Order: sequence, then structure tokens, then C-alpha cells
Amino acid sequence: MQTRVIVVDDSALVRSLLAQIIDRQSDMQCIGAAADPLVAREMIRNLNPDVITLDVEMPRMDGLDFLSRLMRLRPMPVVMVSTLTERGADVTLKALELGAVDFVAKPKIGVADGLRQLGAEITEKIRIAAQARVRRLVGPPAAAAAPGASGEARPAAPAAATLGRLSTEKIVFIGASTGGTEATREVLMALPADAPAVMITQHMPPGFTKSYAARLNGLTRIRVSEAVDGERVLPGHAYIAPGGQHLWVDRSGANYVARVRAGEPVNRHMPSVEVLFDSAARVVGRNALGVMLTGMGADGARAMRTMRDAGSFNICQDEASCVVFGMPREAIAQGAADEVLPLAQIGPRLIERLRSTVGLATSRV
Repeated sequence: MQTRVIVVDDSALVRSLLAQIIDRQSDMQCIGAAADPLVAREMIRNLNPDVITLDVEMPRMDGLDFLSRLMRLRPMPVVMVSTLTERGADVTLKALELGAVDFVAKPKIGVADGLRQLGAEITEKIRIAAQARVRRLVGPPAAAAAPGASGEARPAAPAAATLGRLSTEKIVFIGASTGGTEATREVLMALPADAPAVMITQHMPPGFTKSYAARLNGLTRIRVSEAVDGERVLPGHAYIAPGGQHLWVDRSGANYVARVRAGEPVNRHMPSVEVLFDSAARVVGRNALGVMLTGMGADGARAMRTMRDAGSFNICQDEASCVVFGMPREAIAQGAADEVLPLAQIGPRLIERLRSTVGLATSRV
């Protein structure tokens, strides 16, 4: 059965190229191409596609405005086509917040050649989107009123959510892919300012992780930034693997430090969850807490089992709350999960687990 796709882009060249790329696949077909959202709206109504690709910046109606209306009135899988610019990154993150499944970053120049080279990535993301669990957008997105990275006051942590002390030994490790930008946001927003350090590998290309970190930094009680090679890993901070580089944790004397390096892809990914989780097992051991969130594939599943064997406490997101139940399913199959929870329960469960370990440590003093 073929996946039926509508391409929405104001560039006739891009529409033609995307249609060609899609039609070359035996399992998908481009059933329509629209130059703007108003034409697309009629096409969607008449042709009932399985997936649409949507340009971020569109005439007559902004792409984000169209996406917001679509996800409220007729939710369906959307793959955004973004530009590799700072604005493109910011708008793409907003699109993911509104419910887009994933995105493809097209180059600023050499668009034709760039899109041809991205053919395999584009069609793979369309396949994933066709399987994704899409939810209706209800009300304004949670991040809409975020202060951003402007330095405004952060949300105050409820008294019940604080841990009572900064943990320098514990580290939370998070792995995520498709749907993971918003899932990670929800987990981090549940953590108090005195949470242990958090290290995150989210499958994301270069040029987008800096904007992603800045967005999360304006929403959470902890500080969020792109990881820098050699920096000390501190409580109350979250570190995101830069796009196109692996992230792992190491020891320097009594301190944890972040290591960030380019290298070969692992499980076809760079950054790879496998690399981060392997270091968690090797360096942090029983002081690690592992979290596997929504995503396609199996990246990190084997290493998460290694973490558990080394004494970590691991949580996998459950199928019902995942956009794509791939990476958590594989981790569960490996025997890596101590608990399988809905997304909304993962942050509170981490706090509960951390509070219990703080209590145990205090009682031994």
C-alpha cells in the first residue's frame, strides 16, 4: 500500500524535485503539489493524503499559521521543509511544538542539488511520519508564553518538587529521536532547579541544536545549553549534544566532564544515543538514571541495557504516549527498562526516585 503525499511549497522547482523524489519510491506517491496553504487546504480536503510536506515560509498564509489550523481541525502527519538559518531553526522548532512529526533542512544555496542529495532522508522521514501517532492541537502550545533566553524570570519550582540538595553524583541521561524535542521539553519542565545534571542526545542536524537549547533554557527551571567539549557537568544544568557531533560523559579527577567530538555515525546517527548511554554505564554506573523517549529505530537500546547491568535506574516511554514507538520498544525488548511510563509521568517519577535516594544518603550520614 502506497503512502500518498501532498507537497506544499511556494517554489515550483522545490515542488517538482520533491514530487520526483517521492514518485521514485515504490511505496509512496506524490498525489498533489500546492504553491500555498490555501490551495493545499482544498487539495487535502479533496485528496485525503497520508502525509504532507510543508515549507516553513509561505505566501498568503504563514506556514506555521497553516500548520496550527491543520493540527486543530484535521490532524495529520506533517514533515516540515526548513532552511539552514537561525530563523529557519527557530520556526522549525515552533512547528514541532505545533505537532509536525519531523523536518528536513534544505540548504540556503544549491537547493536543487541539496534536495537531490537529501532524497533518502526525505523519503525515510515521510515513511516514519506515515506511521506516527498524531494528536489534535488543543489550545495554545505550552511553550507559546515562554520567556525564551531573554533573561526573564524562570518558572518557580513548587516546594514539593524540590529535592532539598544539589546532587553532584547523579546524572540523568535522555535519548530521543522523532517526536523527542517536545517529549524532552516535557520531562525537563518537570525538574526542579536543584535537579542533577541532565545529558541529552536528540537526533538533530547541525544548525538546530543551539536554537533548541536556547528555547528549552527559557522554559525550564534548570539551565540548558549545547554541550561544550571539556566543560564540567554540573547539577541544575542540562547539556544537549550538538548536531553532527557525539556527546559522552567522562571523569576528570572528582568531576564529571562532557566530551563532544565528531566521528563516525553510530547506528547511522551522529549524535548517537548509543555513545552517550555507553559512557553512562562505564563512567556513572549506579548513579545514572536513563530515559528513552519516542523515536524511530534502535539507537541506544543495547547501551541502555548495559546501563541497567551497571546499576542504573531506567525509564522507557510507553507506546500510547510516543509519536513513534521505536527506540523505547527496542530498549524494552533488550530488558533495559526498570519502568515503562506515559510521558507525563516520567519527570515526576525521576523526582520521586531522586528524592528517595537523597533520603537514603541523608539517613546514612
